[in-house]
Amino acid sequence: MSVPNEFNRTLATSDALLERILFSLDEDKAEDVVVIHLRGKTEMADHMVVCSGRSSRQVASISDKLVERLKADFGISSKVEGKDAGDWVLIDAGDVIVHVFRPEVREFYQLEKMWMPAGTSGTATPTS
Repeated sequence: MSVPNEFNRTLATSDALLERILFSLDEDKAEDVVVIHLRGKTEMADHMVVCSGRSSRQVASISDKLVERLKADFGISSKVEGKDAGDWVLIDAGDVIVHVFRPEVREFYQLEKMWMPAGTSGTATPTS
């Protein structure tokens, strides 16, 4: 699968960045990808993406490739935490924050539930 033409260094808007991140995660077979839209709710970021890799090795690989692609496509030097352990990697790409978990670590922390509005059961957007 090739990178869509609209990905280039001039389109570093949060929506274009999100689109590129989702494309990269799909390419690397990340599982259970969920997008939580934060625009207008926090100054931290416009979007948060949560996904899983099947093993520590896959979590690290998904993270490495995403960081490389964002650097190549947008010139973004993402900040990365947790890659050495491979259980939970946080990638700060500016307007989009990405969390890549091993499934059991994701289940333990239940990060998506923290960011969903109170009284709702599913405002996060799973991607297909």
